[in-house]
Amino acid sequence: MIDTPVLPVKLTARQQQILELIQNAIARTGAPPTRAEIANELGFKSANAAEEHLQALARKGAIELVSGTSRGIRLKHGQMHQAGAGRAHQLMLAIPGLAQLALPLVGRVAAGSPILAQEHVDQTYHVEGSLFQHRPDYLLKVRGMSMRDAGIMDGDLLAVQSTREARNGQIVVARLGEEVTVKRFQRTPHGIELHAENPDYPTIMVAPDEPFEIEGLAVGLIRNTMLM
Repeated sequence: MIDTPVLPVKLTARQQQILELIQNAIARTGAPPTRAEIANELGFKSANAAEEHLQALARKGAIELVSGTSRGIRLKHGQMHQAGAGRAHQLMLAIPGLAQLALPLVGRVAAGSPILAQEHVDQTYHVEGSLFQHRPDYLLKVRGMSMRDAGIMDGDLLAVQSTREARNGQIVVARLGEEVTVKRFQRTPHGIELHAENPDYPTIMVAPDEPFEIEGLAVGLIRNTMLM
């Protein structure tokens, strides 16, 4: 069992409010909010006020701040929050006595074949179901660091809910030509864009005649260090 980390210093009511806002944003969209979004949500006069609270949360060990990106906020140890539940959730492996989901772990996907084809399933993990705000259908092993600033690292297991639809801003598993990729989805008047969360990776522009399909939505994450 992975225990929720004990914060070294008690949070103020405002800091707890901001922490829950971050947790809710990650649970809802798969990414933390920007400083401007925090300021707007909580009625601060500027993003600088949000930054001061974030720095205080970082000093208290509740979050980690990543420089160079507007969404550079990470919850420590992969904490996730279920909106309205009033407590942080963390993905964990099987716990006896709790309702569990049996989720197949998908490794590398062969070009053109179904993502859940038997030859792609490496093993099955049993995960406590109530940890997810939306029920996942499988786990996908992340390759590469293109989604680093959304807190998704190489080797992590992404919990995915199968669907063919997505809203702008959601993190999706998409099939593009012969490859499966994890990116942030954006539909514009000019077409579909797949955005990385790492400035070292370019935005993928999907041509109108290019084979493209959404395979699912990211609904949770199991940090690779939890499996060691």
